[in-house]
Amino acid sequence: MTRIATIENATANAEQKALLDAIQGQLGMVPNFLKVFANSPVALRAFLGLHGVANDGTLDALTRERIALALAQQNSCEYCVSAHTAIGRKTGLSGDEMTAARNGTSEDAQAAVAVKFAQSLMEKKGEISAIELAEVRSAGYSESDIVEIITHVGMNFLTNILGKASRVEIDFPKVELKIAA
Repeated sequence: MTRIATIENATANAEQKALLDAIQGQLGMVPNFLKVFANSPVALRAFLGLHGVANDGTLDALTRERIALALAQQNSCEYCVSAHTAIGRKTGLSGDEMTAARNGTSEDAQAAVAVKFAQSLMEKKGEISAIELAEVRSAGYSESDIVEIITHVGMNFLTNILGKASRVEIDFPKVELKIAA
């Protein structure tokens, strides 16, 4: 059961309704975690702004989804694993590639380095080593890419903790945290 209310159009104030309508118009739906965010229009606008900026960067959509899946699994957010499995499929990730990402790697050698780096950032709360930075650079990631990976870690951690704290109802095909062998 959701522990933080979801804002529905019927009960939304004018500002919340405008935000929800904009999301509906862009996505064709309003995911429940955004309905939780809508409790604070300021927080929702901040998240949408960060999300928009992060998605306009140089990291490709497949790598962004691999990172999202890896962190959702690492942080045990079933809502986010479910959401990013659906999004990953639409983005073009195979089932094997999504399982690899959830296991902290990738079938793509360069993306595997980004996923590993993202998980290390999360695990070490940013206190990564010079060796880890050198590995990311050696894999072909620029300083801009590294900052974008860090941004995606922060953004995904935000959604992971919101999903877990609120226990928001999963409105995507449900994916269990336990990874099938």
